[in-house]
Amino acid sequence: MTSLHSLLSFAASTATFSIVFLCSFSLIETSNGGFSVDLIHRDSPNSPFYDPSETPSQRIAKAVRRSINRVNRFKPTSSLSTNAAQSDISSNGGEYLLKYSVGTPPVEILGFADTSTDLIWLQCEPCRICYNQTAPLFDPKKSRTYKKVSCSSAQCQSLPQSSCSGGNKSSCQYSVDYYDGSSSDGDVAVDTLTLGSTTSRPVPLPKTIIGCGRDNEGFTNANGSGVVGLGRGANSLVSQLGSSIDGKFSYCLIPFTSHGNTTSKLNFGSNAVVSGSGSVSTPLVLGQDSYYYITLEAISVGRKRIDLISASESGNLDTGNIIINSGTTVTSLPEQLYPGFISALKDEIHLPEVDDPTGQLILCYKSSLDDFRVPSITAHFTGADVELSSNTTFISVNEEVVCLAFIPADDFQPAAFFGNLAQSNLLVGIDVLNETVTFKPTDCTKL
Repeated sequence: MTSLHSLLSFAASTATFSIVFLCSFSLIETSNGGFSVDLIHRDSPNSPFYDPSETPSQRIAKAVRRSINRVNRFKPTSSLSTNAAQSDISSNGGEYLLKYSVGTPPVEILGFADTSTDLIWLQCEPCRICYNQTAPLFDPKKSRTYKKVSCSSAQCQSLPQSSCSGGNKSSCQYSVDYYDGSSSDGDVAVDTLTLGSTTSRPVPLPKTIIGCGRDNEGFTNANGSGVVGLGRGANSLVSQLGSSIDGKFSYCLIPFTSHGNTTSKLNFGSNAVVSGSGSVSTPLVLGQDSYYYITLEAISVGRKRIDLISASESGNLDTGNIIINSGTTVTSLPEQLYPGFISALKDEIHLPEVDDPTGQLILCYKSSLDDFRVPSITAHFTGADVELSSNTTFISVNEEVVCLAFIPADDFQPAAFFGNLAQSNLLVGIDVLNETVTFKPTDCTKL
């Protein structure tokens, strides 16, 4: 079979460290062998980004804009390349925030959790060029457990393109440059990272490899500091946890439109097992980068199935043709699938079509969301039919217009993404060792 990985890697690959990580974690044992943390939606009342003056439609419009811009942002050009844990994830309208602490004594950090990136990096003192951050920057001199990684270490030597600085050029450096001009540069180091478990006492992870950012340009998230990478690369949080979580993590994202203080959940190890009635699994397709690829074969609207390749066409379906992405709000479908999908929706929806007043989405109707009847939409992955939640496939961009939260991949942006809106109210389990992704319909507000 052919593969889209080379194309997707060019269009959407993330920078990764190719590090042989030699440390092992010793997790604090919890009462049930696991722990949990919170993911905080950027636009939820739990988030420092929350603006109570905005309407839900305004938050949605901004989330979509961030999502579309972000597709271009995570295209780096640079050099970086069986206990359980559960953590709460906050959604930032396409970006989810994760609270953790770093150092000894611990300093609380709020970073963006992302399945499409690897490096855990944060802004550090002294900072040559840093974006304006509300909270104090992390000062490694005040941490008893902080230690720079040397250029002679296995971690640094395994980088495809590392650089060195300091006396005798002994300090290992990282650098990530994104296509939109944003970048982060700084020291590669190890320190104790502590996750605040929702089900037990905090879980310290000693000797976690991090990027201590000294030069961070092009970012505007004053209330956050850096990124917590959950990708497949060797330096991501998932990979560094390694055998302690048996290669498993899962998450359950509450719908963007949910009210109240409920947070999404991020689970590791035995807590991340997704099974039982309604669960379906699809193979995880491993590429050369850190993304989690799966294979989308078709999509259905009601009883009408639109196959990515029809029976009359020659050739085989490209495997690994869509990326599971927690950091992108909208879903981007393979370009050849999109026209048939739109046609099937139009056959089911008999309302006046209108333009998106925000100029971002393609198929919109004049209707309030309360009065809008959403046809059933099912994504057919290899071996797994996943019915999507009706309240996240179409979104309200104002009080009188609803729009489809799907866009086509194209020549400008050929990567296809299964975005976080479509994943809402699904328990999504990723098992790296067994190379599977499992979905289970779940009311994420009740976890």
